[in-house]
Amino acid sequence: MRRLLVALAAMAAILAPALPAHARAGFWAVTELDPFPAQVRPDVPYTVGFWVLQHGTHPYEGPGGLDPIGLRLTGEDGTTLTFGGTPLPEPAHYATSVKVPAGRWRVQGLQGRFGPYEIGTLTVPGGLKAAPPQFPVPAGSEVMDYWGPVKPPGFPWKATSVIPNRLPAATPATSVASAQPAGATQPVRATQPAQVSAAVGDSSPWRQPYALVIVAVAAVAGTLLVQRAARAAVRRRPHDPPERETREGEEVISTG
Repeated sequence: MRRLLVALAAMAAILAPALPAHARAGFWAVTELDPFPAQVRPDVPYTVGFWVLQHGTHPYEGPGGLDPIGLRLTGEDGTTLTFGGTPLPEPAHYATSVKVPAGRWRVQGLQGRFGPYEIGTLTVPGGLKAAPPQFPVPAGSEVMDYWGPVKPPGFPWKATSVIPNRLPAATPATSVASAQPAGATQPVRATQPAQVSAAVGDSSPWRQPYALVIVAVAAVAGTLLVQRAARAAVRRRPHDPPERETREGEEVISTG
């Protein structure tokens, strides 16, 4: 058993660097806003569109759905405003209506089982100052077009190649007119920012790198178990039979 554990640990250490960067980094997503109003006035409703992109480039691929989805604004006094998102026809695309009092607000994207994403700082009256990206998409990567005519604003980011969308096109939807005031739903107020739990581990455990690790570990374990069984069989092998007894009728010659 000790040899088995040592072999498994060695195999994991060898294969860990082969995992993709996002798998080693953990379970994460990015909230990307549609064009935001250049000027936001106090207590005026605005419609805001946004995208929740797993690993920054594609819709969520795990089991179930994402909940809650929305935008959370936190004031300097700790007051929070939460605006729930409504799904739009495009995968990973949402919209919400916001109405914000005067002040300085920290803006975060609520991403369900993913951790909150730092979008930036909103000054009212004024505008949004975007935060530096937490997970920049590496240049030279390959991305899939999941969306058709309506895409995230940054698509294809810094990718050098795009795989065309072969799925049925989504029903065309009118782009969110965020620059025009719109009816807003009443936000949920709280004295302390709500906590959103972030899951650990990738949601797609059967992708190729993980399957490689599992197959390799199973092969090592199987080999060690076979060797152990073979050694046990050798220990249980009976001794050679004693000399055969003299058969009846055979002559025995003895020297005296």
